[in-house]
Amino acid sequence: MSATSVMDQPVAVRPGEELDLEHLLPWITAHLPDLTGTPAVRQYSGGASNWTYCLSFGEKDVILRRAPAGTKARGAHDMGREYRLQNALQPVYRYVPQMLAYCDDAGLIGSEFYLMQRCHGIIPRRNLPRGLKLKRPQTRELCLNVLDAMIDLHEVDYRSAGLDHLAKGEGYVQRQIEGWNQRYLNAKTWNVPGAGYVRRWLVDNMPENERICLTHNDFRFDNVVLDSAEPTQVNAILDWELATLGDPLMDLGNTLAYWVEAGDDFLAQQTRRQPTHLSGMLNRQEVVEYYLDKRSLSVNDFTFYEVYGLFRLAAIAQQIYYRYYHKQTRNPAFKHFWFFVHYLIWRCRRTIRHGRLL
Repeated sequence: MSATSVMDQPVAVRPGEELDLEHLLPWITAHLPDLTGTPAVRQYSGGASNWTYCLSFGEKDVILRRAPAGTKARGAHDMGREYRLQNALQPVYRYVPQMLAYCDDAGLIGSEFYLMQRCHGIIPRRNLPRGLKLKRPQTRELCLNVLDAMIDLHEVDYRSAGLDHLAKGEGYVQRQIEGWNQRYLNAKTWNVPGAGYVRRWLVDNMPENERICLTHNDFRFDNVVLDSAEPTQVNAILDWELATLGDPLMDLGNTLAYWVEAGDDFLAQQTRRQPTHLSGMLNRQEVVEYYLDKRSLSVNDFTFYEVYGLFRLAAIAQQIYYRYYHKQTRNPAFKHFWFFVHYLIWRCRRTIRHGRLL
């Protein structure tokens, strides 16, 4: 097995999502003069939100990130914020890719965008790449290293790093619950539930105490780049669109919403997008216990954070489906997201009813 054979590779650009090179290339030449010629353009297939491209200029690759076409939720897909946040965070958090340039002219290619270095390595998506076999102890090591990367982020001293201007911080829990409740309603289509019971429960059960730190808010295995030579080691963390100053336990709840275990039901397995089912991976309860122990935190009941993560994921899925439903995107992967929304709301209700991690 060669290192190259297991590295994450972009594919052909999806129809309707091509880059306007006629307008893009003069801008790149003006801002990054070392990039010359006409690049080969490919697209990463994993993203369901922002569109991510690989531009290959001879032996040098750069990544372009832009917002998708169509109606967007207020505050979503802010390329300038994503660029500035990573640029500020990189000196104090070693897993952030190097930023190269940012364009605020949405008219150039149809959206604001930025360019960053390409982080070569393995991205553990639904399954590990063909040819990469990890033994159980290696899988556990990988799992813990990814969780440790999250913990390292949460323990960054954002004030001394000059990052306290990134967001409001205090009052984060209430803003998130009110915000995601409204986003869900704004994106609702006729074929998904209103989720009134879950939305009210979240409002009525917000914890009195919140902790504020740097949070990623989309911390998943498929946003992690692993070292191709040492695949248990983390090289980079990607997709900082939603990063902010927030509550770390809500960040962990977001992560658990994607954490499908080997024993989960059929529908969960069908929606799995990361290899958390492998032997050696921690289950959701173990993830919480590991995190709390590593950070010396005590939480009597994690139910609120798990329900929040599941409901937020339902709202995100519905926002994506809303764009597909209104023909603002042609990506066929989004066609059945409405069914996934039903499933996540059911998971929320079940978790509330049992009052524990499920």
